[in-house]
This record gives sequence, structure tokens and C-alpha cells, in this order.
Amino acid sequence: MAAQIGASAAAARAHEELYAYWAGLKHGPKLPGRCDIRPEDFKRLLPTVSLIDVKRDPLDFRIRLAGTGLYGVYGREITGRSLEEVYNTAAAEYWRKELSKIIADRRPAVGVHSLSWRGAAHMSILWLRLPLASNGVDVDMILGYDAVVGIQGESGTVSGIRAA
Repeated sequence: MAAQIGASAAAARAHEELYAYWAGLKHGPKLPGRCDIRPEDFKRLLPTVSLIDVKRDPLDFRIRLAGTGLYGVYGREITGRSLEEVYNTAAAEYWRKELSKIIADRRPAVGVHSLSWRGAAHMSILWLRLPLASNGVDVDMILGYDAVVGIQGESGTVSGIRAA
């Protein structure tokens, strides 16, 4: 159990680091835009960082960029794909609901999502999603960070945080 707590603590530190970076880019109530993000400022987090495009009328989401560490989570390249192309129906609906809330609230969100939809119920993603807006107001992109944690094997040994 100590390893799981350590993994969760490492994920929380990574989330705090990226959140602080994002918050430091805000201009008062205005959200930062993609043009404000400099990937070299958080290089160590890049393997499990993603950018999600927000499409309007109708509302839809497309993964613009997925770090190389996410390949192992999804078992394939997900860059350029819609939620329905990446997830099963239930998981796509989960993400549609979470991302829609971020757009409506114009606020970051954090959560845990089981990888059971990929046949890995013993693993979860500790996720962070941060809204971006080119004009400072209307969310048109979401910056994501995922930390994968969970139990591996039948012995009950717990993995640490890993870059997917």
C-alpha cells in the first residue's frame, strides 16, 4: 500500500506542477491560450500530456496531440482521433461529460478513471484537464496530463506512477 500512496503522491505533485504552470499563465480572469503554452517549460511531463481540440456546433472533441507515453495506455496512436475512435461507448461518454463541464465552468478538473474499458481494471488514470482559450474566454482547447497507477500481477504488488 505504501507504493500506491507514493504513486498517488507523485501524481499529485505532477498535477500541482502543471496546474501552477497553467495558473501562472492566466491574465486575471482570462484563461491562457495554446499560444501561451511552452512545452519546454514542463519537459518531464510531456510523455503523458495531451491537447484536446474543442469543436462547436455540435460540441465535439478531438485529440490534437497525445504524448508518446500514452501509446501504452491506449495500445495505439490516438493523436487526431475523436473520443468515439479512442474509447468504448461508456468511456467516451465519461470523457464527453467531464470535458463539457470544463468548457461550461471554464475551470480545471481532476479525477480518476479506471482502465477497465481496456481490460485493465487494476489500473487507473489520475487525470488533470486545464482549459485553454485563444481569446481568453471561450475554451477552444484542453491541456491534459495523465498519471497511470495501479496494482500489477496477482501477488498484489503495487506499481508506482508510470508514464503509461
